[in-house]
Amino acid sequence: MQAQPTHDIMQKSHRTERTDYRNTLDRIFNDISHQPLQGHAADYIPELAKVNPSQFGISLCHASGEVYNVGDAQTKFSIQSIVKVFSLALAYRLKGEALWQRLGVEPSGGAFNSLALLEFEQGIPRNPFINAGALVIADILVSHWVNPKYTLLAFVRQLANTSSIDFNLSVAASEATHGHRNAALVQLMKSFGNIHNDPRDVLDVYFHICSIEMTCQELAQAFLVFAHGGQHPITGEMILSLSQTKRMNALMQTCGFYDESGDYSFRVGLPGKSGVGGGVAAVHPGHYSVAVWSPPLNAKGNSARGIAALEQLTTQTGVSIF
Repeated sequence: MQAQPTHDIMQKSHRTERTDYRNTLDRIFNDISHQPLQGHAADYIPELAKVNPSQFGISLCHASGEVYNVGDAQTKFSIQSIVKVFSLALAYRLKGEALWQRLGVEPSGGAFNSLALLEFEQGIPRNPFINAGALVIADILVSHWVNPKYTLLAFVRQLANTSSIDFNLSVAASEATHGHRNAALVQLMKSFGNIHNDPRDVLDVYFHICSIEMTCQELAQAFLVFAHGGQHPITGEMILSLSQTKRMNALMQTCGFYDESGDYSFRVGLPGKSGVGGGVAAVHPGHYSVAVWSPPLNAKGNSARGIAALEQLTTQTGVSIF
């Protein structure tokens, strides 16, 4: 039996779909907007604490090309750890399967900035989405490109099909001033030989790429490649192979929400990634990508409203990856 091309699978999936996403997102937004705010912004990065906590937006980009926005979906926010998906994709394109010699693929089961776990595992981060793992990815980018943070920025712009995405330099400076734990992670990995460059250069890249600002619509558009078998939905370029895309989605499913990944998977059932800027991005392969933004975080560091919105989305549509 001959395998179907990626674009044929995508076309078949959205031809047979009958979900009214416009009304579904409106219902979700109205329901959650009328509930009391829970959690608080990431005050350990002072610039993030200044953001209006009541802002709330959702954007869904469908495989058919339709885009559905509600609320503050066109407001820029710092994507923070969501950028780890993009930096991983860029490094994966570069290194292939050799990448996993420096990184694990297991859920951490602990805090995203844990030093104890890194010490126990002799400088090999448990997965690429905890801070230590993302710092190893940053080190790989520093080894390969002269201006790695701008290379990554150009890659994100390519995926989102817009040039309007940029760093928030105030956020990057705020992270650098208060990023002592990340500096400790880099130095510890350097002592184990898993950081190959000057830790200052690695940290500079990491702080800048985490500061990248996007809207929900831009973020959902950039994530659509992971719902599209690794193929850019507009240009047709293969950004990742089908196998690499499968592995990226598997990592998002199992490791994308820090030590809340299991609960998120149980409630939502979509590969995704969160950031302490209040953003959450997720994909339903073959169907859509979706981004939600609401700054207040729960106790695990994930957007309280963001996860609630995605749970309602898969519940109301009756469709997830399971």
